[in-house]
Amino acid sequence: MSGRMTETGRPSVNRRAYPLLEALVADATALRLETSRSAAGALIVDAGIACVGSFEAGRRIAEICLGGLGSVTLGSATDIASASASAQIGVYTGNPVLACLASQYAGWRLQEGKFFAMASGPGRARALKEDLLRELGYSDDADRAIFVLEVDRPPPEPLIARVAEACGVPPDHLAFILTPTTSLAGTVQIVARSLEVALHKSHQLKFPLERIVDGFGAAPLPPPAPRFMTAMGRTNDAILYGGRVALFVSGPETEAEALANALPSSASRDYGRPFAEIFSASGGDFYKIDPMLFSPGLVEVTALETGRCFRRGRIDPALLARSFDLQ
Repeated sequence: MSGRMTETGRPSVNRRAYPLLEALVADATALRLETSRSAAGALIVDAGIACVGSFEAGRRIAEICLGGLGSVTLGSATDIASASASAQIGVYTGNPVLACLASQYAGWRLQEGKFFAMASGPGRARALKEDLLRELGYSDDADRAIFVLEVDRPPPEPLIARVAEACGVPPDHLAFILTPTTSLAGTVQIVARSLEVALHKSHQLKFPLERIVDGFGAAPLPPPAPRFMTAMGRTNDAILYGGRVALFVSGPETEAEALANALPSSASRDYGRPFAEIFSASGGDFYKIDPMLFSPGLVEVTALETGRCFRRGRIDPALLARSFDLQ
């Protein structure tokens, strides 16, 4: 895969992510991962199904999921975050729209029989099956496609064939990284989406995405849980009640302030309970949950034209301690 740009002169998320994938595979033993090939030749990276995986694997997978356009850090929690967790996941990208929405966002629905996954990762920009990517006006012409799936079993062969066809590449040019919600790697790569959920909500709020220039995010690392529902609840709560995001935007200061007012999770009618309880009350139907809930707890939006920073929302250590079952 020569070069790291598309034919239109924009960064190629698959080309930029591919060296990171190669390094992940080369370090599979040290990272406690297992790699294999499907019958058709697609690369399968198991990050927690038949192996233990690791937090470091999750950190590196998150950088692959960002299309090689961002950095993810795993470090000690500071300040208020330390009340609910001893570690936090930080994310930074200087190209937040492409990294978070054109690559990291889990936006492509994949289903074959009882197998279901929302695919994330740079391969989405090759398949172009989502309205969001068409709205962004972005496509990747790389000859490989990389996907991250939050699943507990490998994708079936017919699905792999359909993904290859959609991407216009042979199956042996596909890669699927599998990160169960309950795994060490899965916990990290989910919590590393603090900035992504802020970008996605900004899009839902119809803020002009081209005006989001730069961004940081951080959220506490929750204790991994062996039960899916508990693990899903904790990883969501880490962002909803412990996530902190800073966006730097161009344009009028008044619009930066309006974005800050609407962006935190506390602006949602469903705010205030652990996510597992909210999900259970919805009957397990995500579509019955207020979509405005899915955003960081604390946000800062800086208007670059004036330098004013608008901080809104809050961190809720007590709710995090309840969700994380701190004793």
